[in-house]
Amino acid sequence: MKRLEDLKPSEGSKKGRTRRGRGYGSGTGGHESGRGTKGQNARSGGKPKVGFEGGQTPIWRRFPKVGFHNPNKKDPEWVNVSELNRYSDGDVIDPDLLKADGLIGNPKDGLKILGDGALEKELTVKAHSFSSSARAKIEGAGGKAVELHDKE
Repeated sequence: MKRLEDLKPSEGSKKGRTRRGRGYGSGTGGHESGRGTKGQNARSGGKPKVGFEGGQTPIWRRFPKVGFHNPNKKDPEWVNVSELNRYSDGDVIDPDLLKADGLIGNPKDGLKILGDGALEKELTVKAHSFSSSARAKIEGAGGKAVELHDKE
């Protein structure tokens, strides 16, 4: 009967690590150690840096720099009024509730309510900004659009 301690890997399935450059007697490398003969790549540390193209002007220097990254750009999270129909009449909608329900991510630059779709519920919506159509639809449904001034 086979026992757990009698298990062994199949013959030839395990192969030892090759230790190169440990003398001619090791079988893998006295002099060249599998690196070929002479030249840059036979030397220690002999690889060119990433992006080096053999002396030709590399691609990253052949083309001019373009574009601009504005460090002050605001990228608010946004929600359309049609998505607010999932809530009940009289609910107070704020960024924390929308984040908890998965409608927005992290509102680090604020929350903006946009006016796409129709709103059938009477809600109090708290956000950092509203589009004019969103404000009109919220107030037209009998709700309130409350503007927050601190970026939570």
